[in-house]
Amino acid sequence: MSRVGRHRAVLLRVILVVGPLAGCWLARITVADEVPPRVAGLIRQLGADEFAQREAASRGLAAVGVAALGPLEAAMEGDDLEVASRAAEIVRGFLTGTSAEEADDAEAAAARLELATAAEQVLCRVAERADAPLAGFAIAALDFHHRGVSQESLEKLEELGARFTDEFSPITGTRGLSVTIGAEWRGTADDLRLVPRVRNVVQVAVRGVRLDDAAAAALGRVRGVERFEFYGTGIGDGALDLLRSRFPEARIDVRKGGKLGVGGRPTVGPCQITNVVDGSAADKAGLQINDTVLSIDGQPVPNFEALTEKVGKHGPGETLVLEVERSVDRGRAEKFTTRVVLDGWD
Repeated sequence: MSRVGRHRAVLLRVILVVGPLAGCWLARITVADEVPPRVAGLIRQLGADEFAQREAASRGLAAVGVAALGPLEAAMEGDDLEVASRAAEIVRGFLTGTSAEEADDAEAAAARLELATAAEQVLCRVAERADAPLAGFAIAALDFHHRGVSQESLEKLEELGARFTDEFSPITGTRGLSVTIGAEWRGTADDLRLVPRVRNVVQVAVRGVRLDDAAAAALGRVRGVERFEFYGTGIGDGALDLLRSRFPEARIDVRKGGKLGVGGRPTVGPCQITNVVDGSAADKAGLQINDTVLSIDGQPVPNFEALTEKVGKHGPGETLVLEVERSVDRGRAEKFTTRVVLDGWD
């Protein structure tokens, strides 16, 4: 077998033993709580006055491997920028792939993959802390690392029930990917940490899947997103504030989870219905194409965007009273009210 063939065979065995291209979504690899004296000394030496001492400490910690990750993560969050920066560089170095020598040794290759996985988890946690001084460094390191595993991540997400579609971006004039996490999702909130690995995602929609702050923060590492949709996710205010700070130009649409089932022109008034989904709450309430919604529960609805905003404040099963105007014979308009029991997003 050729060297390349042996390399691939070894990697296949490693993947089967350790798991598929590991990342932030895997269970955290833990290290001992008690820091060995030698590791603690090397961490302190990262801030030494002599350059040679700092370099020697970096090499020493790199040689320690997994056992050094806990102290290195703590150092990355410390006040000493020199120590923090050097610790971050060491952790980033652990992301490198299997060497040619290790490719001929399944045990060495497995150890290298375990180290890379643990290092990636450290960088993920740092990147998801909005107040971490090195969050930007961690995001950039992960972004570069993930470029090589974009397709594998997309396929894994599809296996878990995510749907990807090709979208045209009116903002950039280019095409990108839209990912939807909905009723078919069989993964966990932690699996959403795969999303930042996929390249060229311009829209992220999560519908009916509960999001904790950590999972929502992971979505904050997706580069270039222009629109987020969170429908019935229970996303918290803190997570939303983080996303708004990282994506100041993006539109973030948050809804409690109620679904009416109509389409319209977002910003053009009045609120005229251009589509009614068969079997939806709107369909059951008798709404039709070309109807104009005038108010919801007595509150005026000037355009379709206002309609979606008002509906989004209600959950599945809640009842709304809509005042509607409909054209009848010879252009004559007729007003009526109808009660709508909202569906949930799937």
